[in-house]
This record gives sequence, structure tokens and C-alpha cells, in this order.
Amino acid sequence: MTKTLSGDDSYRLLIGDEWQLGGDGTYPIINPATEEIVGEAPEGSVDQALAAAASARSAFDSWSQTTPKERAALLQAAADALRSRVKEFVPLVISETGCTATVGRTMQVPQAATRFERYAQGALEPSVIPLPPQEMPSTALAPGGVIGALARRAPVGVVACITSYNFPIVNMVGKIAPALAMGNTVVVRPAGQDPLAVIELVKLLNDVGFPAGVVNVVTGSTPATGEALIASPDVDMVSFTGSTGVGMRIGEVAGRTMKRQLLELGGKGGALVLDDADPKTAIGMISSVWAFHSGQICTAPTRAIVHRSIYEQVVEGLAAAAGRLTVGDPLEKTTVVGPVITEAHRARVESYIKIGRDEGGEILAGGGRPEHMEKGWYVEPTLIAGCRPDMRVVKEEIFGPVIVVVPFDDEDEGIAIANGTEFGLYDYVFSKDSARAMRVSRRMRAGNIGINTVQRNHETPFGGTKYSGVGRDGGSFGLHAYTDLQSVVWPG
Repeated sequence: MTKTLSGDDSYRLLIGDEWQLGGDGTYPIINPATEEIVGEAPEGSVDQALAAAASARSAFDSWSQTTPKERAALLQAAADALRSRVKEFVPLVISETGCTATVGRTMQVPQAATRFERYAQGALEPSVIPLPPQEMPSTALAPGGVIGALARRAPVGVVACITSYNFPIVNMVGKIAPALAMGNTVVVRPAGQDPLAVIELVKLLNDVGFPAGVVNVVTGSTPATGEALIASPDVDMVSFTGSTGVGMRIGEVAGRTMKRQLLELGGKGGALVLDDADPKTAIGMISSVWAFHSGQICTAPTRAIVHRSIYEQVVEGLAAAAGRLTVGDPLEKTTVVGPVITEAHRARVESYIKIGRDEGGEILAGGGRPEHMEKGWYVEPTLIAGCRPDMRVVKEEIFGPVIVVVPFDDEDEGIAIANGTEFGLYDYVFSKDSARAMRVSRRMRAGNIGINTVQRNHETPFGGTKYSGVGRDGGSFGLHAYTDLQSVVWPG
């Protein structure tokens, strides 16, 4: 078990200007690869969550009136401080999440620093939208004349930032950085499975000079602190990344007090491989499900929807790719596939593999636990072929290293299968004809479409349709998400 990065004996909550022990004690954070205790996280109480929201409310007036340059300077300081401490943060993130060393070093921590820097620049983007004057006649309401107008983006207020376990720091910075850039204050509530690096992140923000109450953090192993924040009258907005089930519950509670909601929820990415696709490209991109954080990513192309003319070729290629992926210790340089987050989640993934087999799917790769790993919550990269659109493994989110393959015969059928789930976060089209791929993408009901790639452009608006969420963040759209539009008019 490790101490905090600063050498303290315990991790604590930050409420206003006070670092506090958990009101309900502590709970252990377990390394998914070794099953050993990484550290003890504070078990925050409901009262502490409400106090954190009240603290953010008290700090809002003064923070919202700071200049964009002041906010930009602090966000850039956070980026610089995090970059200077990458070597300290990476081992902790790997221990908590079970991500591979490659993902930890390239994505988990450096990308968080990049997001701080992006929104340091974003704080300086114009927040006033000039509008053309309008000539208005006299009415019973007011004298006529030329009426000037503008629209401006104003901070929403206090934002509860609640994130998922897969990318704890990156996801959190993707919320708090644009929120702070626009003058909001925040209460940070990380996922219960891996909150320690987020607590360290809040310490870093405190150290670089964010005023007391602007950034608060509460943690917990149960939903209690998160539910308290969502219901708190001091919270104006909930920004959540996580499961659809939890997002639906948030919507119910937040709707009672008309809170703004930004919900990035589950996904069941459909990779539509058309008859003219390059099979090698499609195989390589779809295999990223296994190679990138053991399939624990909502944008993963977990459904391979393949034209029958190249179906066998793609299936054989995927099966071969699965056999080349090294499953093992996340700290080993050769490891490509690490563990999933918890023992309970492994059991859930394994239950879906069984469902897929029972429903008539053919397990062509994986399907079990790697025999050489005596400890850790590992699942082999698994390929289930011969699937039908109505199967549960095709329609429901598994969130693990499992790919299902569904054949189709014509373009309309393929599009219908791609659109045939309750999710709509990220889908993909593979075709050598870019005009055709673009045309097909217009018919796909997803918030994001990748054409011949699973790479991201972080300036695009990111979010889902259907049960995959509400709202968009990313780039300047992320700044807009944490603002209210105000109209101002005056006589010319």
C-alpha cells in the first residue's frame, strides 16, 4: 500500500480550504492486476458532499468575476505542474485502473495536461456574440427605435463533475477545465473504484493557486455522495460520464430542480464494414477494442457489422489478431491487454460471453481467463462470430475485451443493424469510396462517426444520441456546455 504522492499518511477530501478525513471512514482501492491494496480512499459522508456544494456556491461570485486572463493563467499553471509530475502520477493511475504502461504514459496523464492547456487558451475565446441591431416600432410595451443586442456566454454556476473509472484524470480534466475556464466552480466526485489520482490532481490545483472553494473533492464507494450532489440546491449543473443506467437516474433527480445536464453515457459502437472496404484496415481498427484498455472504453467498435462478401476474411483476420495480443502485467512493456477494473466487472463480462455462446454465437478467440495469470481480473480478448442482430451481446453494452461479428447482405441492412441498438455514441464506416462512406454516415444515428479510422479529433463536439447521452463537449463546444446564453438589449 502506498502513501499519497506528497508523502502524507492519508488521502483526504477538500471542502473549501480544509482537507478532511472521510466522514464515514475509508475503503480500500484494489490494484486490478495484483489484487493488492493501492491505498485507502476517504469514504465521504452525505453531509460532506453537501458542504462541498455549499463551499462551491460561496466561491462562485468572486471566481465568476475573475478575468479570463486570470483563469487562463491558473489553468496553464495546472498543465505545467501536471507535466512536471507525470512520472509520479503514471504509476498511481496504472495501479488504480489496471491500464497498461503504454496507455498510462501516453494517454492517461499527458492527455490530461493537454486538456488543461487547451482550456487555458479557451478561457480567452470570445464570450460575447454581437447581433445586428433591429428597427422596432413603438408598441404598448415600449417606444420604438433601433434596438441594439448581443448574446453572451455566462457561467452556469456550481458544477458537480462525476466521472467513470476508465480514464479517471483525463475524463475529470475534460470537465473541470472548461467549467473553470468559463467561471464556474466545481465539486469533483471521481469514480469509486479509482479516486486516488483525482484527489492528487485536486491537490495540484490547490497548490498552483486556485482559490478556496473553487475546486472541491468528495469521494465514496457507494452512490451516496454523488446522489447528494445531484439533489443539492447549491448545484446548478451535473456533468456525468458513466453508465446509461446511472445517467437515467441522474436525469430523474436533476430534473426535479431543473439542473443543467451533460451526460456522456454508454455505447455499443458499430463498425460497418462495406463490401468495398479494405479488410486489413477494418481488422486493425476493430482490434483496438482489445488493445486499448481491455475494451473498457465507450467509443470502442465492439460490433463488427461485415458485408458477407468479405465476412470470412475479416473474421479470420480478427481471430488471428486476438492471438497476437499479449495479455499480462500492465507494467511489462510487451503487455497489450491488461485486466478489467474489478472482480465483479470480470464476472459481468464473463456472463456476457456465456450469453453469446448460449444464443448461438461461435467463440473463435478467447472466451476465458488467461491461464498464465494467477492473480488479477483478466479476460482473454474474445471474438464471438456468427451473431444475429437480435442477440443480447449485439445489443447490450459489455464494456470489456469482447467483439461480436454480424454479417449483412446489402447496404440498407447493414445500416439498419448499426442503428439497431438503444445506443448512439460512436459508430464507424469502412469503405474505399470516401463519398459513399460519407453518404452512409449521414444515415447512422450516432453522435460521432469515424470513417476508416478509430482516431479522434478532440475539437469535435463529443456526445451521444438515444441512450448514449445528452449534450456535447470537446474543443470549444466544451466551453459552451458550461455556460448559459444571456441576451442583452438596449436602445440605439
